[in-house]
Amino acid sequence: MKLSSSRPDGTNPRRSFIKKTGALLGGSVLISSLPAAAKGYFLSPGTLKIALIGCGDRGTGAAVNALRTKGAVELVAMADVFRDKIDESLSLLNKVEDIKGKINVPEANRFTGFDAYEKAMRLADIVLLVAPPAFRPLHFEAAIKAGKHVFMEKPLASDAPGIRQVLETGKLASTKNLKVVVGLQNRYDPAFIEMVDKMKQGVIGTITAATDYYMIGPLKQVKRTAGQSEMEYQLRNWRYFNWLWAGSPAGLQIHNTDVVNWFKGSYPVRAQAIGGKAMQGQPDMGDIFDNFAIEYEYEDGFKLNSYIRHLPGTYTKGGAYFQGSNGTASIHSGIRDASGERIWRRQSGSTENAYQIEHDKLFEAIRNNTPLNDTEWGAMSTMTTLLGRMAAHSGKLVEWKDAIQSELTLLPKRFGWDAEAPVLPDKNGLYPFAIPGSSPVL
Repeated sequence: MKLSSSRPDGTNPRRSFIKKTGALLGGSVLISSLPAAAKGYFLSPGTLKIALIGCGDRGTGAAVNALRTKGAVELVAMADVFRDKIDESLSLLNKVEDIKGKINVPEANRFTGFDAYEKAMRLADIVLLVAPPAFRPLHFEAAIKAGKHVFMEKPLASDAPGIRQVLETGKLASTKNLKVVVGLQNRYDPAFIEMVDKMKQGVIGTITAATDYYMIGPLKQVKRTAGQSEMEYQLRNWRYFNWLWAGSPAGLQIHNTDVVNWFKGSYPVRAQAIGGKAMQGQPDMGDIFDNFAIEYEYEDGFKLNSYIRHLPGTYTKGGAYFQGSNGTASIHSGIRDASGERIWRRQSGSTENAYQIEHDKLFEAIRNNTPLNDTEWGAMSTMTTLLGRMAAHSGKLVEWKDAIQSELTLLPKRFGWDAEAPVLPDKNGLYPFAIPGSSPVL
C-alpha cells in the first residue's frame, strides 16, 4: 500500500515542501533576495533558547548535552505526543545538578499532541528533534522553514520519500546558513576519528572488507492497556513498527554502518539480504524483522556484511570490524598488524564523550557562525540501512538507484489520534509482516 505523510489538517508536507522549495534550491531565488533573517541566522553570544521535541530517554539525554555546552543556554519548551513523557523527562532533568538553573519550562510551554512541535519551535533558537524517525522529515522541514538550528537524532526517515525530503531540507538549511548536527556521534568521537585516519593512511594496507554487528537482547516492550487505541499502542512501542522506527538496520546498526560509509567516503550501490521474524507467533510484537544478515556492495567491489539480531537468550556482539591486506581494525580491539600485534588502540580512561562533543560543536558553530551541516551524510547513511531492510523484506537484490527513488511510503495518511495506523493486528494480536519473495519494497 502506498501511503503518504500528512499533517493533521490533511495536507501532505512531503509534496508541498518539495513544490515550494524546488525553485529556491534550483537557484532561481538568490540568497541576496531573501529576507534579512534568512541571509545569516547569526545569533549573538547571548542566551540560546532550546526546544526539546520528543521527550523519551534519548531526548532527555540530548537536552542534558545541550544544556552542558559553553555559554548561556536555556531549555524553554518541550513537546511530545504524550504528556507523561514530558513530565518524566522534566523530572529527570531537574535532578541533574549542573543544569538545574538552565531549565525554564513553565506549564504554558509544555506542549502535547501531533502539532506540539510547531508550538515549541516558535519559542526557541535551537530545536532538538528526538521524536521517532517517522516524524523526522516533517519536524526537520518545519524547523528549517522557521529558521531554527537543529540537532536531530538518527535515523532521519523511515522510507525513501522521507529521505528525499530530508535531503532537500538540508539544502535549504545551507541556503539559510542554519547549523545542523545529526546524532551519529561516532563521527565526533576522537578515537573513531583517529582510527579512520590511520586506516586511510594505510597502516594495515588496503582495506578489503568490513563486517558490522548489532546483536543484543530483546527490545523494550510497553504492555497494551485496556481501552488503549491502536495508534497509542504503536507510538508507545515505536521500535516494533517499521513505519515508526525504520527497522533495526536503521534504528540500531546505523552507527556501525555509518562508520564504514565514512571510511569509504561513499555509499553502497546495491544490497542483498536475508532476515526474518523469529518472534512471529507472539502477539503485540509489531511488524519488524528481529534478525538480518545483509551484504552491501560498494562501487569498487568492497563488501560490508552486516549482522543484526535482537532476541532473548542469544549471543551479543557489536561494532564495525575492518579487514586489511596487512591487518585488522576495530574500535574495540584496536588496530593489529598481520601477525596480530596491536599497533594502535584508543587511549584507555578517556573522559571524552562523543554525545557531548557533537552538541559542543553545534553550539560552537552557532555562536561563531561557522558552517556545519551533517544532513547529507546522515540521510545517506540512513538510506543505506533502508536499502538493507528493503533487500531483506523483498528477498531481492536491490540497487541503490532504485531504492532511493522508491515511491513506497510507510507512514499513515495523516498523523492524529483518530488516524488509522498503517499496519493493524488480527484478532490474535498478530501483525502482518514482509514475506521475502513476495512483498513489494519499491
